[in-house]
Amino acid sequence: MMTLRQLSAEPPTIPTRASWYLADLAESKGRQELFTRQSPQKVKVLREHALIESSVSSNRIEGVEVDKSRIATLMFGKPALRDRDEEEVRGYRDALNLIHQNGAKLPISEATIKKLHKLSRGEIWDAGSYKVKDVDIIQTFADGRSRVRFKTLPAKQTPKAMAEMIELWNRGMREKWAQPLVLAAALNLDFLCIHPFRDGNGRASRLLFLLACYHCASKPDATSVSNASLRTTKSATTRSSNKAPSAGTKANTTRGRP
Repeated sequence: MMTLRQLSAEPPTIPTRASWYLADLAESKGRQELFTRQSPQKVKVLREHALIESSVSSNRIEGVEVDKSRIATLMFGKPALRDRDEEEVRGYRDALNLIHQNGAKLPISEATIKKLHKLSRGEIWDAGSYKVKDVDIIQTFADGRSRVRFKTLPAKQTPKAMAEMIELWNRGMREKWAQPLVLAAALNLDFLCIHPFRDGNGRASRLLFLLACYHCASKPDATSVSNASLRTTKSATTRSSNKAPSAGTKANTTRGRP
């Protein structure tokens, strides 16, 4: 959770390869804006497809599966929900819609993060509320052994850390500490290290990264953001634990979804 704090202390050194990637993104942005003006109907279809893929894929990572024949209805209709999994997929859809409809007008704040978490988690009892007990990432081996893979920030320190993270993000964007997408990645990493919620931190981080992209003035199209946010979240999680966790890794000692 020290990334934004480190960027505030000294200018970052951007590797040459990363600089080329950032230049490529800027060039692609120009092409995207031209395509949006020339083919708005095609862009609309791509956005709808990406909304489905992002909602389903982000939840599938956490073990949430829905009947393929129900996906389009869940995304664009208002059917009666059959189970908890359908509730979470549609809740994630609602969170995505909130971001895409408001863009940079939706502030990056604790209230917004809690709202996105609440939408994506549905009617679960602590949706939109910070954890009240410590939650560590526990790796369980096939032979039954387990170990703490990553210690997240203690629950009692979470509110203060979240407030500092938001303040540093706003300062960084205002004072231009680094290229905006670098700041967005740092925000995402710090969020994952804090791990502010009992459950659903992975999905909340992907939503937060999408919103941060809008604030970076990159105005991302939904077609590119879903995969980009998943890759960034995976990279940030890997850095926070120094090594990507295996399939047997889970949050705390009770069963739950990230």
